[in-house]
Amino acid sequence: MTIDQMTKIPNIKTLGQLKQTDYRSRSVKDELRANLIAQLQKGEGGFEGILGFEDTVIPDLQTAILSRHNILLLGLRGQAKTRIARLLVNLLDEYMPYIEGSELYDDPLHPISWYGHHIIEEKGDNTPIAWVHRSERYTEKLATPDVTVADLIGDVDPIKAATMKLTYSDERVIHFGLIPRAHRGIFVINELPDLQARIQVSLFNILQERDIQIRGFKLRLPLDLQFVFTANPEDYTNRGSIVTPLKDRIESQILTHYPRSVEISRKITQQEASLTAEQRATIETDGLVKDLVEQIAFEARNSEYIDKKSGVSARLTISAFENLVSNAERRMLINHETSTFVRISDFLGVIPAITGKIELVYEGELEGPGKVANILIGKAIKTLMLQFFPDPEKSKKSKAPNPYIEIINWFSEGNNLSLVDELPLQEYKKQLNSVTGLKALVKKFHLSLTESQTLLLMEFVLHGLSEFSQLNKGFLDNGFAFSDMFNSLFNLQPDEDDLDVDDDRY
Repeated sequence: MTIDQMTKIPNIKTLGQLKQTDYRSRSVKDELRANLIAQLQKGEGGFEGILGFEDTVIPDLQTAILSRHNILLLGLRGQAKTRIARLLVNLLDEYMPYIEGSELYDDPLHPISWYGHHIIEEKGDNTPIAWVHRSERYTEKLATPDVTVADLIGDVDPIKAATMKLTYSDERVIHFGLIPRAHRGIFVINELPDLQARIQVSLFNILQERDIQIRGFKLRLPLDLQFVFTANPEDYTNRGSIVTPLKDRIESQILTHYPRSVEISRKITQQEASLTAEQRATIETDGLVKDLVEQIAFEARNSEYIDKKSGVSARLTISAFENLVSNAERRMLINHETSTFVRISDFLGVIPAITGKIELVYEGELEGPGKVANILIGKAIKTLMLQFFPDPEKSKKSKAPNPYIEIINWFSEGNNLSLVDELPLQEYKKQLNSVTGLKALVKKFHLSLTESQTLLLMEFVLHGLSEFSQLNKGFLDNGFAFSDMFNSLFNLQPDEDDLDVDDDRY
């Protein structure tokens, strides 16, 4: 809790003082509902930082809260399920009173624990009251196979019994688990299918009758909780399942999804990417390279080499963009430059961010993760090529003059071009300008460009033409080599029939 938050704590220290206010007990679900109603009436959106769900997930979530439902967020990895759950805390009251010293945050007007009942009976209106900030009313547990009922619900603590000299029939020997300790708050279980079936069964009573029972105690605690569960659809068949009676007790199941447009995906990446102030000041990232990063993820989600049930997390584009900027920064530092811009050749640096975040099917395993990553980058370039320049295939067949003919002829005359990622700016510029017709093509279709944008698009054209099989692109250890498509077919060495990045690097 920050100092600023501490200064806002209500100056009410006893139960008697609390009774003199307009405070009324209400359940956590009623609290969430009331605060959401106030938020909607003010026209406030809520759920800050969640993009792309404004017309789908968020309305369903708000409906569930208004209905006072427990919630299951169902979706593939990297779809902001946990973030959504954590943002629900903002719908709680800023501060909540509880009986000071109570481990269950007992409501002063309706205590449920032995401690709460005992201290009120003993001190009456002088019972001390404390206040808890809403940020501390959130409990999250990752479901793993080793989670036990004692972890979640509680168990008898023999050490407590011995220390306090209590018999095992005294409820004070109970050590409460995470769920009772989350009383009057939000409790989240991530990856619910990973929880063993017998542990899931222990949640039945809490969801239906809203109480728990520990061992042989007659005690039944009427807990007040907002449950949120998250799950991945693939888990239903691969790693585990949500038992049917438990699913039946979770009133609202809400489906999440990946961003449905490059624009939304780009906003998410730019919001989440962790760049230093120095990187933002010295590394220029054009809109083209930002869109290319996002397009890689879209291509991956439709790729025949990648398991669609596993999904492609939004973390792929975030990590890829960070690597892209860092690769450009590395080149800048090596060449002792004060600033630079991201080039297409820098996309070699995003391959490690891709290979670790995709689940390959059998065909993908045969190709290898490094090659699949290069295929995805190539497909992204091919898709965006059509948004910036004419279709090379149609231009080749058209009766109109082919805008790419000068570039293709330059390579057919036996010229080659190598672009490595450590190339200094002046050498990079010299290499690109040596290709006849390349700069003129960019200027023809894109006016008013800066020098860096012009150079970026010049390189982009070469990569695009190679994806449309108009040029040959070979993979070097630290860059690319472009040559004539026709001549390259006759110059292959016996071990060069499948030029690719050295898979040992990945």
